[in-house]
Amino acid sequence: MTYSVVYSSKTGNTRMLAEAIRSFLPNENCTYMGEPSSQALVADRIYVGFWTDKGTCDPETAAFLSELTTQEVFLFGTAGFGGSAEYFEKILAEVKQKLGPQVRLIGTYMCQGKMPQGVRRRYEAMEESPRRQMLLDNFDRALSHPDEADLQHLKDALQMMNR
Repeated sequence: MTYSVVYSSKTGNTRMLAEAIRSFLPNENCTYMGEPSSQALVADRIYVGFWTDKGTCDPETAAFLSELTTQEVFLFGTAGFGGSAEYFEKILAEVKQKLGPQVRLIGTYMCQGKMPQGVRRRYEAMEESPRRQMLLDNFDRALSHPDEADLQHLKDALQMMNR
């Protein structure tokens, strides 16, 4: 079975996950690796990675998902806010809605990802409040992600799917 790994990565987090997927799968079956492109559509299975933008995938990934027809798809993504499986499931539910009826979803994975320093500066400029402190704390927790544990969980999800 041929596969493509397609990803959109604003900060490098999703690219890191894409590279982990690529290193885990057989090299000879890969038809495409890179940013969303029609070249990826020739594969039987497409691993599609995104960064979270306003509770769903980024616009470039959304446009690519609309081009899928009958492929098997594994969705993976990163979000600046993490620590909650429920939050990740909510994002994935939004992204899944962008898949056509003939696309077969075969798996998903999400983890937290670090955010640009400009986001922290924006939080620091906010008025003192419990919400501001929560945002700053989350930003600091996200700095190490995706980490080795995140990458291992991704590989575990791929192994489960390929059984």
